[in-house]
Amino acid sequence: MSTKPKTRSGDAEDDDISTPPDLYASLDAEFHFDYDPCPLRAQFDGLARPWGKSNYINPPYNRRDKPKFIQRAYDEWKKGNTCVLLIPAATSTKQFHELIYPHAEIRFLEGRVRFYKDGAPMKGKGKHDSMVVIFRGQA
Repeated sequence: MSTKPKTRSGDAEDDDISTPPDLYASLDAEFHFDYDPCPLRAQFDGLARPWGKSNYINPPYNRRDKPKFIQRAYDEWKKGNTCVLLIPAATSTKQFHELIYPHAEIRFLEGRVRFYKDGAPMKGKGKHDSMVVIFRGQA
């Protein structure tokens, strides 16, 4: 049994899976992102760096990292920054009920997202329903 946390695809190999370009483009057109704390194959710890005024967050879906990015997005929102997350639609979690539901705009995506790996769409769709969570900062 692997000691690595589970990833977006449900395995423990890697978490280098990216947002479909059309989904990212539509969100970027609306929010004009100036920072991504967890880009594909990041060589830095996005939790240890300052974030921008408008942040796009498609965090690793493992159980260790995803909650940290959700908490950080909430904390950044409290500072007045906008944070847009693409995460599994896990509505039974403590973070959903304490941070997301009372404070964020939630957009449930129709169907499952076909993520990208190595620049191409993956063969199957994601294993989870997804939602876009928007902590809208002050303009």
